[in-house]
Amino acid sequence: MNLSQRDKAVIWHPFTQAQTAKDPIAIVKAEGIWLYAEDGQRYLDGTSSWWVNAHGHAHPYIAEQIAQQAAQLEHIIFAGFTHEPAILLAEKLIAVLPGNQSRIFYSDNGSTSVEVALKMALQYNFNKGEERTKILAFSNAYHGDTFGAMSVGARNAFNAPFGKLLFEVMHVDAPEQGNEERCIEEFRSILSIEKPAAFIFEPLVQGANGMRMHSANVLSELIALCREHGVLTIADEVFTGFYRTGKRFACDHLTHQPDIMCLSKTLTGGTLPLGVTAAPEFVYEAFLSNDKYKTFFHGHSFTANPIACRAALASFELLQKPECLINIQQIVLMHQQFADELKGHPRITEIRILGTIIAIELKTDEERGYMNPVSEHITEFFLARNIYLRPLGNVIYCTPPYIITESELVTVHNAIRAYLEQ
Repeated sequence: MNLSQRDKAVIWHPFTQAQTAKDPIAIVKAEGIWLYAEDGQRYLDGTSSWWVNAHGHAHPYIAEQIAQQAAQLEHIIFAGFTHEPAILLAEKLIAVLPGNQSRIFYSDNGSTSVEVALKMALQYNFNKGEERTKILAFSNAYHGDTFGAMSVGARNAFNAPFGKLLFEVMHVDAPEQGNEERCIEEFRSILSIEKPAAFIFEPLVQGANGMRMHSANVLSELIALCREHGVLTIADEVFTGFYRTGKRFACDHLTHQPDIMCLSKTLTGGTLPLGVTAAPEFVYEAFLSNDKYKTFFHGHSFTANPIACRAALASFELLQKPECLINIQQIVLMHQQFADELKGHPRITEIRILGTIIAIELKTDEERGYMNPVSEHITEFFLARNIYLRPLGNVIYCTPPYIITESELVTVHNAIRAYLEQ
């Protein structure tokens, strides 16, 4: 049996209806932007493997750093012990994060970094003796698949079986173009009546919601309103962090900064799972007490894994290199030029672009969104052309690794153009 057949006998895949799904493609090797399949085909990774891969696959420098760390210290409990990779990574992150950030809490992935942030915000108020237990969030958000992350996300097919178990959240529509004033007024109305513990948001881009984008100016105003009312703000930068939006963090586009930030995905360059929740000193100090019950009782067995931290340090180093920053700006420019060429196309409802993200929403007779069946046909079309794009329903998007060359990105753009012209 080949790998795909063996897989079907023992594996349960995420976001996959096994009854109707085609056999998974078995990848035996990856290098640069290319994925090499068991049958000899290769595929250009146009989505950075779920938005995580920044520097290309099997990057030799990251692999070397991982190997060296594994041979020195592979793991140690992070309660009562510490190690240099975790300390050094925290120092480097704090140096580039917004100036109010001063403490780094490690976890395992994006969902857990959000879970940590929510628990921090809720216990911050608890430790201060304040009755604030509700969370404010944007409608149609996606923050992960753990229970806290599901609660603050959209209530949809992803979490319908668990609806009665999710905690109460107040949702406000994101300030997309044409909706800005209504969003601000709805926000003001809620804050005049309620006392939320926190407001959580995906800054500027709601990734899983079809790469829908909203105003930096209005988001900054919402953060300022929260500050006036003593509401903590949480930026979920799991997707947007590390230059996806053209700047190091999406929050770098804002004039008011969040209190807590969540990072993952590109953090390790797509090599190992690692999550970070960054917090300001005043939040940290709310947990300092002679009363042990005010301790932040949260942790994971692999918290601050040294190998993952070393991979993140290597990725961080590569991100600072001039050639990486030049490549990022080249992707930004080429996406913009491509978007300009497609304006007015009869098959397109809207083109959304920010930084290295381009999203093309197609006109279809089906409902818009993730469940639109056109996604299967889109995937097949591009796989037949040796390109891997995983659409979000009727939205074709491209978030390439930062090492993609001009000619390789032209290949992706040309394939999208071919799909639109068929």
